[in-house]
Amino acid sequence: MPVPEPAVPADAHAAVPEAVHRRRWLILGVLMFSLLIVVLDNSILNVAVRTIAAPAPVGLGAAQSELEWAINAYTLVFAGLLFTSGLLGDRLGRKKVLLVGLVVFGTGSALAALSDAPGELIAYRALMGVGGALVMPATLAILMNVFERDEQPKAIGIWAGSVGLGIAIGPVTGGLLLEHFWWGSIFLVNVPVVLVALVAMVLLVPDSKDPSPGRLDPPGVALSIVGLVLLVYGIIRGGELADFTHPSSLLPLLGGLAVLAGFVLHEKRTDHPAIDMAHFRKPAFSGAVAAISLVFFALMGVTFVAAFYLQSLRGYSALQAGLLLLPLAVAQLLFAPRARLAVARFGARAVCTAGMLVIAGCLASFAFYDASTPVWVLALVLFAQGAGMAHVMPPVTVTVMQSLPRARAGAGSAISNTFRQVGGALGVAVLGSVLSTAYRDGVEGRLAAVPPGAARDAAGESIEGTLAAADRLGAAGRDLAPAAYEAFLTAMHLTALVSTGAALVGAAVVATVLPARRPPHGHGGGPAPQAPHGDAREEPVRR
Repeated sequence: MPVPEPAVPADAHAAVPEAVHRRRWLILGVLMFSLLIVVLDNSILNVAVRTIAAPAPVGLGAAQSELEWAINAYTLVFAGLLFTSGLLGDRLGRKKVLLVGLVVFGTGSALAALSDAPGELIAYRALMGVGGALVMPATLAILMNVFERDEQPKAIGIWAGSVGLGIAIGPVTGGLLLEHFWWGSIFLVNVPVVLVALVAMVLLVPDSKDPSPGRLDPPGVALSIVGLVLLVYGIIRGGELADFTHPSSLLPLLGGLAVLAGFVLHEKRTDHPAIDMAHFRKPAFSGAVAAISLVFFALMGVTFVAAFYLQSLRGYSALQAGLLLLPLAVAQLLFAPRARLAVARFGARAVCTAGMLVIAGCLASFAFYDASTPVWVLALVLFAQGAGMAHVMPPVTVTVMQSLPRARAGAGSAISNTFRQVGGALGVAVLGSVLSTAYRDGVEGRLAAVPPGAARDAAGESIEGTLAAADRLGAAGRDLAPAAYEAFLTAMHLTALVSTGAALVGAAVVATVLPARRPPHGHGGGPAPQAPHGDAREEPVRR
């Protein structure tokens, strides 16, 4: 039977129990291990789409729309349930929710690996999204309850670095597995990792929850799920069509925004809100969550564009392209845990503003790339972008998490991760739409050799479509490839400028709202926490 450990106080100045404090870094390692596979799965499937599209027995013979939904089913469910899962952790216990999430994620991974049809794969990817949504907020909430306030910025820096690492190594891991095994290996590899994480979690990680969660708020929870699912679906659909005014994109977008507006009104009026909307009236808090969205908008956008640039234009394999993105991850691993030192010296406002300006400069450099740009230049720019992100994500995450008491850590983590996920989805959808629209405009007048109708439409959708048409036409299509490369570079340059604009908006936001210097009683640039109303201590943690 579990043996209760001393209570973990909810206020910032009380000590974490010694038994928990001694193993805090081991606990962080377990949390990172659990988080890594969930984040990695956001990007690992992208390198396997061609294989899965192949007929059996090599793949599943999936159509283009089925491949898109195999990717999007995970994102849609993941983003839609993040907020609710954070609230469940606060109420039921963060360790319990994390364990359930790992089991669901591992089960979904095994079933996805053994899928016999594209429909099955889509369904099991959605199940994996449920597990991932339960895992991600719980990791950050547990972190806040096992580290003292002065060590939280360092721990959050390491946590943030692992998020960036997972996104960057997804394509590398997928490429390596596909070179040696069948397509299902990219999912089956999760199973032993989940089993190890479960054992480590049970042995090392303490449980905690809000001791006074108050009454349930079913209408608020339902509104948050429906609103987020509609919003993310509209974003994904708009990205697929490269047209956010199409009814199948616009209506879910508007519906999602309307439902989320209803959620905000409900939360303001109810006497037992799922989340206290007063937090968003604090400029530092609202500015921090906006910065989180904009950083991941930039990250997911640049990895999306870079993948096409490296593979379609430069001719690199999926594995080689993935390896070229590693400098982005390495920089985050190196600098994210040390960002707190810069914040302590210069203040969160200066550090985050400088970081966002570095990101903007790196994105702007894509407007000058062509087919002959040295690879080392790209690697250097991606390293610099990773360093910029490493000096933004930890401080703004600290600001969000230290604005709330430990008892509400799950809700804070849910807010942070929801804005991160929505920002990333917007980055892919919006920048992908800009890229697609600009490419079509640039290549449309050069498709005279392609027969009118569906074939010409397909040839104008993307650089891959144009190159495929050129191959089919043989000598008659010899002029298509140069036209495709020229149109893609023009589109990429425009996309780079749009993403740069988003990063500059982020720089303006953090320069305006984040604290100029660290508060005397704070650490890492975050504001002082506010004790919860009516409760000063966490429920006892347990082994």
